[in-house]
Parts: sequence; C-alpha cells; structure tokens
Amino acid sequence: MEVTKLEHACQIVTEGSARLVIDPGNFTRPVDVTGVVAVVVTHEHPDHVTPEQVRRILDANPGAVVIGPAGVARALAGADGADGADGSGGADGVVVDVVTAGDRRTVGPFDLSFHGTRHNLIHSSVPIVDNAGVLVNGRLFHPGDSYTVPDVPVEVLAAPVGAPWLKVSEMMDYVLAVGPRLAYPVHEATLSDVGYGMHTGRLREAVEPSGSVVVLRPGESLTI
Repeated sequence: MEVTKLEHACQIVTEGSARLVIDPGNFTRPVDVTGVVAVVVTHEHPDHVTPEQVRRILDANPGAVVIGPAGVARALAGADGADGADGSGGADGVVVDVVTAGDRRTVGPFDLSFHGTRHNLIHSSVPIVDNAGVLVNGRLFHPGDSYTVPDVPVEVLAAPVGAPWLKVSEMMDYVLAVGPRLAYPVHEATLSDVGYGMHTGRLREAVEPSGSVVVLRPGESLTI
C-alpha cells in the first residue's frame, strides 16, 4: 500500500490500481487522479473538502463513492452534478455515504473503519462539527481534526502538526497515546517553514525512539 501526501490534509492511498482520496480541501492542489474508488472526508471544513474538489474527482471517476460524517453530507448537498433523492444528497448535490464511529466500509481493496465523532475544540465561540477519523486496511490512521485514539493498534499515523485547535503539548500527548510504529506530519499549511520544522521536531520526540517519523513533501510517497 502506498500513501502519497499532498498539501495539508489530503492523502492519496494506492493499492494495486485502485486509489482512495482522503480530505481533498482548498489548501490542496486540484486533485486530478484516475482509478479512484472512494473519497473519504473526515469533516466538513473547507481545508478538508470543497465541492469543487469532489466534483473534479467524481467527474474523472464516475464510479467512486463519497464517504463521511453527516456534516459532510450537508456541506456537499449543493454540489452540482450528482443524482439522488435521499437525505444524504440531492439532484443538485453529491451523495454521501454517511458514517460515524464504529462503522466499517469496504470499497475495492480498501477496508475502512471509522473512529471518533467530533472535531477538536477551536474555541467556545466556534461550533464543534462532526469528525470521523479513518483507519485504512487496519494500518494507516488519518484522524482528521481530532485527537481520537482508535481502540485498535495503529501502525502508521498521519499526525496533524499545525491548526487553530492544536497545542503542541497536546499533539505530543496524542501521538504518545496512539503509539504508532511510523508517523508522518500533515495539516501543516498554517505553519511557516520555521514553525513546521519546530513542530515536526516535537513530533519526533513523541514518536522516537519506539517508532520513527518520515517527513513527506507534497507529492512524495511512502510504501507501508
């Protein structure tokens, strides 16, 4: 299984000829890939999903499904071009297969399990939205914007390192609680180069020596 990190929160996971896209938001380049069987969106914030990104992917991959929590379904309800008439989409919206903590889906070669229900707190004045972290093939966990610790072992963690909701000490405690064999930093678009280096250094302190950290530049891939 290969994971390619794009900018910020977006990942493309490849297994054979099939691809899974996670969190294609507006801090990420236009996602132009084929072979996509599913798009997983952890939550509705635009740095994790936009109707334009999803529509671009679906136009190139008409058989792909979109999976995410209820807030994502509401956010994509107005995206032009999809058919459907139920509460998870409409004639003018993208149909979303709604999931929450404890749900599982199998799409192509990807076994997906979902963990957590809520976005981490930004501030008391900012509403907390739905968030469902995804564990891919029992190995790679993308928590979205949360500190959800799955109730199963995590081999590889996509670890957020920069966000309005993130405090470095809490990030380190979170990574220590998950205890991955391997972590790589994501969710970095709000950081300067200096800040990214500092936060990645703290990530290393939390993961090593029991595990390791790999820093992927946007577009680089890792085989796991």
